[in-house]
Amino acid sequence: MGTPARVTEHLEGRARRAARLVRDIVLDRPASARVFESFGIDYCCGGAQTLAEACKAVNRPIDEVTAALEKCDAAPRETDWRSVSLTELAQHIVDTHHTFTRAEIARITSLTAKVVAAHGQSHPELSRVQMTFAGLAEELREHMGKEEGMLFPYIGQMEEAARIKCHPPEPMFGTVQNPVAVMIMEHEASGQALEKIRDVTKDYAVPSDACTSYQALYQALPAFAADLHRHIHLENNVLFPRAIELENSLSGRSG
Repeated sequence: MGTPARVTEHLEGRARRAARLVRDIVLDRPASARVFESFGIDYCCGGAQTLAEACKAVNRPIDEVTAALEKCDAAPRETDWRSVSLTELAQHIVDTHHTFTRAEIARITSLTAKVVAAHGQSHPELSRVQMTFAGLAEELREHMGKEEGMLFPYIGQMEEAARIKCHPPEPMFGTVQNPVAVMIMEHEASGQALEKIRDVTKDYAVPSDACTSYQALYQALPAFAADLHRHIHLENNVLFPRAIELENSLSGRSG
């Protein structure tokens, strides 16, 4: 257990962590996202809750979650995306998360069709998974297209304007806060669709009669969700706030 002083210090550290927002925990330790995924804790769209509140929401003991988080402290540090340029962060999102999302949409759509054809009659929930994922896939394609075609390029233009100390071109959307608000709203909808799929599949529980494709589908779905959560976290909690802050500084506004 250690000395009384060490025990007290350890308990105080846990209390401080319990009071922190989950999004801030992930910002400081990106590896903690995997811990939150394993406990079903929302750190992207629902990241503005404390760790204590988040554990209560999913009915998991905070000591269990905290112990898992403490293991992350010993892991090698990952890239701190708060310290790179906005252009680099946006490109990382496109190259890593958009590319993965598009590839997995195609694979999961094909897998789902195959599994529904083979098992849909005995597992009617599969049709709900198929319908929900199809809607999510369509929304994500449009969403990523808007980011790549409009929002991300303008963020890059703002950053370049700041570098050369001039004003960026006037955007057709008025202020970067307008498309950001739309993107965040669409993120919420995506999160709800992912949660619906998780509920329908009973947390991706593979039935006893599942074939290899069925098993592959129920492995692909949580992996897709985990990547999308990380993707949304980087935008909602890092890229978008920094872009708004940059726009405000360029226009001379304080907030």
